[in-house]
Order: sequence, then structure tokens, then C-alpha cells
Amino acid sequence: MKYAEKYGVGRASRKHNRARSYIYFWKGRWDGTVQSLACQSRRPHHHPNEHTPEKLKLIRDMRRRNPELGLPELWHRLKKRGYTRRPESLFRVLRRLGLSGVVQEKLAYKPKPYQQMTYPGQRVQIDVKLVPKACITDPELRLFQYTAIDERRVLSPALPLGL
Repeated sequence: MKYAEKYGVGRASRKHNRARSYIYFWKGRWDGTVQSLACQSRRPHHHPNEHTPEKLKLIRDMRRRNPELGLPELWHRLKKRGYTRRPESLFRVLRRLGLSGVVQEKLAYKPKPYQQMTYPGQRVQIDVKLVPKACITDPELRLFQYTAIDERRVLSPALPLGL
């Protein structure tokens, strides 16, 4: 910046291999201190469509008086009192404020015990497969292969075959 003040923007841009617009950008920030060249946030101070403090108070009061209401009913009641935003906006505000609703705890899964079979054929798995036409000589014929598996035979092979 001092070089640009002393010799001009054109010469400074040639020396430092930067565009003149870049030098002008930093010259506009320069007030003589290094702190003026520090990075500055581009974040806006507020959004033009953000919820006003009055609307936020209305939402908090309505949720406090009616904690059991669902989102559609809460939005409908707020709309009657002048709330103009969409339900999606209300959902985001409730989540941000920590008022999103009552979260019910899920019951822990309790597995049921496996039911042992008491006699052969009590539980059978059946598989059906279409026999390919390449395996059949008659083209008009459709054949199916059925396979039945008795689970008692599969799960307990130590049983004698007579059962």
C-alpha cells in the first residue's frame, strides 16, 4: 500500500503482478494500519425475512400453553393470530428454539424366543422354479420344479431318519 501511495497504482500493479482493480480494492480499505487489511466477514447482520421478536414470542407462548399440539394444528392456530409464514419455517424455528415437541422414547426391542418344532413337517420351506425351455423337448409344455425343505431335518441333523 505504501508503494502504491508513493509510485501510483499502475506501477504497483506491474511490480507485484496484480490487477489495478485489486490494488484499488485494498487501497479502499487501507487507513494506514495493518488491522484495516484483516479479513472481514461478509455475513449479513440479519435476513430481511427472518422472524421478528414479536412472532418468536407468539410462537413461544403458544407452544408453552399448548405443548401437546402437533405442527399442523399449532401452525393453524398461529395463523389465526397473524402468523404469515409457511409450516416449514415454523418447523425450523421450533427446532432452533428447542421446542420441536415431545420425543417419545422407543421401547427396547425384546426378541421372541425361537419356537422349537415338535413334529416333522410342522415348518416347511417351499421353493418353486420354472424349468427352462432348453431342458424340455415339447415347446408348448411349461414345467415347474417344487422343492420342499423340512426345517427340522435341516436344523437338527442328528435326529434319526425314522422321525
